[in-house]
Amino acid sequence: MKVAILGGSFNPIHLGHLFVADRVLSAFGYDRLILVPAFQSPFKAAADTAAPADRLDMLIASITADPRITVDDCEIRREGISYTIDTIADILARYRPEGKPALVLGDDLARGFDRWRNAPELAALADVVIAHRLSAGDIPFPFPHRRLRNEIMDLSSGMVRERIRQGGNWRSLVPEGARLIIEDRRLYGASPAGPPPDPSAFPPVTWELIARVESAARSALSPGRFLHSRNTALLSHDLALQFGLDPAGAYLAGIAHDICKSLPGEELTRLAKKDKGGISELERKKPSLLHARAGAVMLRDRFCICHEDILEAVRFHTTGDMAMGPLAKIVYIADKIEPSREQVDRGLREFRNFTVLDRFFEAVLGETVAYLNSRKMDISGGTKRLLAAIRKRSGE
Repeated sequence: MKVAILGGSFNPIHLGHLFVADRVLSAFGYDRLILVPAFQSPFKAAADTAAPADRLDMLIASITADPRITVDDCEIRREGISYTIDTIADILARYRPEGKPALVLGDDLARGFDRWRNAPELAALADVVIAHRLSAGDIPFPFPHRRLRNEIMDLSSGMVRERIRQGGNWRSLVPEGARLIIEDRRLYGASPAGPPPDPSAFPPVTWELIARVESAARSALSPGRFLHSRNTALLSHDLALQFGLDPAGAYLAGIAHDICKSLPGEELTRLAKKDKGGISELERKKPSLLHARAGAVMLRDRFCICHEDILEAVRFHTTGDMAMGPLAKIVYIADKIEPSREQVDRGLREFRNFTVLDRFFEAVLGETVAYLNSRKMDISGGTKRLLAAIRKRSGE
């Protein structure tokens, strides 16, 4: 296997890094490019540098489903100042590549290559590839090398950090995986996408976790069903903001509520039985109703989501239940009135007119029951009990 190595602080990784990686792979026919994050660069101050674990996580999250690119943490594991001569020797010993590995340098770094530790030996161990970083021209370089004829992207990690600090536009400059980590962990002074994670929760509801669940839902569902799920997630998020709940948790419950919708009845029954709730006569007659319970089990077992309010919201979004809390009511509402749903009462879609969540929920529940009755469709025991309790409370 022919390999190329691209090292750096990656503080943070940005699209320019991946652009150069792609150009090296396609221009010179390497099988794999190895990104090597430095523990501490000998040429850069550590004061403005994110922790090694954060920079490593951002790299890993940025190369999903691309087998041409990998990440090696050898410099982070060694700690101390990161010297490329040590890294090349380490990679040669472990990867056993075909021929010399390529060492990819931007022309900004190549200018000072003679100051690198054991520069002549390094140039002999690797095929140096110089990419245009600052100049479209060819800079002098005293060792054998190849030139990468790439376009210059006016982009740097320093620019990204500065834009984050200044509250400027930066999110389109980094891969999505890195963006989620920067926001979740408030790196470089980033403004949060939601409230800080609850340190007592396991795992915290982060947008990185949400992205994993959303990707699984997109893979499991038809495009139309997934769009319904995304619309439900967005409306759940907005309703959570309106009624003072965690918008990230609401989005997660919304995006996941139908994650098991396409599973066959046998699998739905198998999963639902794991919540120890038994199987009702209606559920035996219509196993598709079990997709909500199965979804809650999947979130718990596959994604280690232990937030009871999120699991409850997924579990009861179809049948309703007397035990529904505020988040479950929000997801129930969003599922029934999100924009792609047809034949929804226009008044229900004016959700900002509702100032009391319970009144809003009761209105949507009543509309849903009326629709089921008009179609002579079966109503679950949970919905019947919930409706009876509401009527009793209102004196009907």
